[in-house]
Amino acid sequence: MDLLDVTHDHILQARERIRQHVKRTATVPSQTLSRWLGANVFLKLELFQKTGSFKVRGVFNKLLSTPDARNARGIVAVSGGNHAQAVAYASAALGYKALILMPRTTPANYVAATRGYGAEIEFAESARHAFDRISSYQNEGWLPIHPYDDPLVIAGQGTAGLEIIEDVPDATDVIVSIGGGGFISGVATAIKSVKPGVRMWGVETIGADAMSQALQCGHPVELTTITSIAKTLGAPSVSVRTLAYTKHLVQRVILVPDRDAVRAIECLLERAKVLTEPAAACTWSAAEQLRDTLGSSSNVVLVLCGGNLAIEDLCRYRSQFQIGEKSAD
Repeated sequence: MDLLDVTHDHILQARERIRQHVKRTATVPSQTLSRWLGANVFLKLELFQKTGSFKVRGVFNKLLSTPDARNARGIVAVSGGNHAQAVAYASAALGYKALILMPRTTPANYVAATRGYGAEIEFAESARHAFDRISSYQNEGWLPIHPYDDPLVIAGQGTAGLEIIEDVPDATDVIVSIGGGGFISGVATAIKSVKPGVRMWGVETIGADAMSQALQCGHPVELTTITSIAKTLGAPSVSVRTLAYTKHLVQRVILVPDRDAVRAIECLLERAKVLTEPAAACTWSAAEQLRDTLGSSSNVVLVLCGGNLAIEDLCRYRSQFQIGEKSAD
């Protein structure tokens, strides 16, 4: 099996398939961030996508490409984050019943939003325990939608990459967060198929670094616990497929401490007027780490992949990491 099984044509087909169900999000320049970085910075505002993240792109492409979905008992998925909301929303839009298997540690705002879109929720002790239950539901006639290890999902996510390269045709660097790796696989395929010289940079937070560990070991590694606050990056492991895409298309995966991700949330909120979740804000922290590899002619796109952050969580993070306090520095 060819692990690099998603092509530019597949992504173009996905765009036509999902066009009426998703937004074409904007990519905008930021003068302040450009001045701070010493390069031209653009923000891909995918946090303004339906349900607040890119995930609906892949879910709609999967459902609209699967005729057997109509014969299934319902749609089932594992998620403690944005995939849950995407499956709930897309299933309701297309007339399907949805069940989400969630870790008990899922933030309350994600639970409430997922229920608000009409899905049922079943809690598990961890993401791994939730994934272990999927096969039993599949045997009972449910259609599972994997959050990242599915060519149709990856092709759907790649439609964001088409928009990036259309809006910033002279892009030199694109920075994308990594959870399970499906998003960066699709986006990198879309961009590098058209502009092979663009450098793709992945980002993880420390404690949700399944891809970094897999790259170091040469195979997917199971994370026993997710310690990062960036829960939407907390895949228990990447897949053989997404690891292959990352090896083939991504320049490097950058690790960001949680504290830097929280500082980046504050920076983006104050300067760009967007409230991102830690999994998205960490792209700005990664850009700062890349400062020495960039120049005044670099056109850097930060993909702000999600904005599902509760205000009480932001306040808690600022207190936890002493952001804004005199003792912080």
